[in-house]
Amino acid sequence: MGYDNYGGTEIAEQQGQDIYAGGVNGNSDLGHNEQISATATAAASAAAMAAAAAAAAATLASADFQPSLNRLLSSIDYDLCFKHPLEHTWTLWHWQNDRAKAWSEMLSDVTSFNTVEDFFSVYYFIKPPSDLKIFNDYMVFKHGIRPMWEDDSNKEGGRWVMFLERDSKELVDKLWHDLLLCTIGECFEYSEQICGAVINVRNKGSKISLWTKDARNEQAIQAIGQKMKQLLQLNEVELQYQIHRDAMVQAGPNVNAIYKM
Repeated sequence: MGYDNYGGTEIAEQQGQDIYAGGVNGNSDLGHNEQISATATAAASAAAMAAAAAAAAATLASADFQPSLNRLLSSIDYDLCFKHPLEHTWTLWHWQNDRAKAWSEMLSDVTSFNTVEDFFSVYYFIKPPSDLKIFNDYMVFKHGIRPMWEDDSNKEGGRWVMFLERDSKELVDKLWHDLLLCTIGECFEYSEQICGAVINVRNKGSKISLWTKDARNEQAIQAIGQKMKQLLQLNEVELQYQIHRDAMVQAGPNVNAIYKM
């Protein structure tokens, strides 16, 4: 379960960096930093919008008279107010182990989002994976797909999965962050095959996986795995592709992997 020194990319926090113009709608020919930064410009736009609104409010508050609605509206730059839509609506799920409940009862539908700005609002509001207790999971799936093997969109599919050690908390957070950006930003050639992403926090470490729809589609599976390896710079981290049907009857490291890279 070794891992390399992951350099990654600085995403929403950095201003003035190169922007991945095609990330939301899937231009996969751009460089690594630009692809992972699919949503950075949108976050900057959101911040600029808030700053513009705050400045306008401060100016109007200092006036000696009640501002008219027209004056208030004209003081805001509405070019900064437009959100950046995603190709799909995505739902964040949370699972927390409770032996008194059935598995499905432990699963919570947290919220859904369909714009870049709403994704960041959700992502920075919840705890990072490294702060979750053992036996907690996050799942981000296309709206309408439940994050379970039995769902119609998942039952014939499988997952690309990587295993990370417990002491690699910073790496786990970074890989999860970047995988989500690549997933919702449609960075994969066969993005229609992607159902969602999962992170499992366990005693021995964490598992991060990308679920696909059809385990029989070798061409799509291989292309997605290679792109995942490239975008996340998994030079020494092994990816394994496991079929969900195998995972139902086997456990942990005993699950058969039909592809590795």
